[in-house]
Amino acid sequence: MHFYRPLRSIAAMTFDLDDTLYDNRQPILRTAQETHAALQAFHPALAGFSPQQYQQVRARLLVSEPDIYHDVTEWRRRACEQAMLDEGIAPGQARSGSYQVMEVFARWRSDIEVPQETHQTLASLAEKIPLVAITNGNADPQRLGLDGYFRFVLRAGPDGRSKPFADMYRRAAQQLALPAAQILHVGDDLTTDVAGALRAGFRACWINLQQGNLMLASDARLLPDLEISRLASLTALV
Repeated sequence: MHFYRPLRSIAAMTFDLDDTLYDNRQPILRTAQETHAALQAFHPALAGFSPQQYQQVRARLLVSEPDIYHDVTEWRRRACEQAMLDEGIAPGQARSGSYQVMEVFARWRSDIEVPQETHQTLASLAEKIPLVAITNGNADPQRLGLDGYFRFVLRAGPDGRSKPFADMYRRAAQQLALPAAQILHVGDDLTTDVAGALRAGFRACWINLQQGNLMLASDARLLPDLEISRLASLTALV
């Protein structure tokens, strides 16, 4: 644990999910593969639809509707629907088909093995202070077995713009009825988690699980309050 500035009393903690509480790299690759296979299997017209074509559809949607960036789940569903429409599938079938593909996505997206250290750390912290999850992603804390530790979960899209925008940070402070300065946000991303939290008035903890060097990181915007390499270190703060 390395402190970059003195840390005042912490009354609550908020957490990023992906790559903070578990390793998300392989699960997201597997999810993408299984979801694309489901898209191809939905209709014969999609049998040869490539991942590259899918990414082109996503890019088109982003250009025409920039705000869709903040809701990655709806962005993916809409891309599936548009891909079906582009291949001549009727609108009603394309819409229902996109939800069928997203059911496959949801099943695989939360098929993640959460480390025991994460469970133990969150359980210990939750006995002392309120915990909240703030995520730009779409893993389901309930399916991950993590929902019991959090007072509530905020998701980009339904609950505001994605981090580093301050929407979800401010909403968390409001729902906790606490000053932002008494809340510590914990995350692995130096832009969305560290800079985003600090700009919203939160304290920020960078969890450096990949042995990165903060002074050499190209995405470092603002200095976190502290840096940790193990989640369990947080129990020493409360």
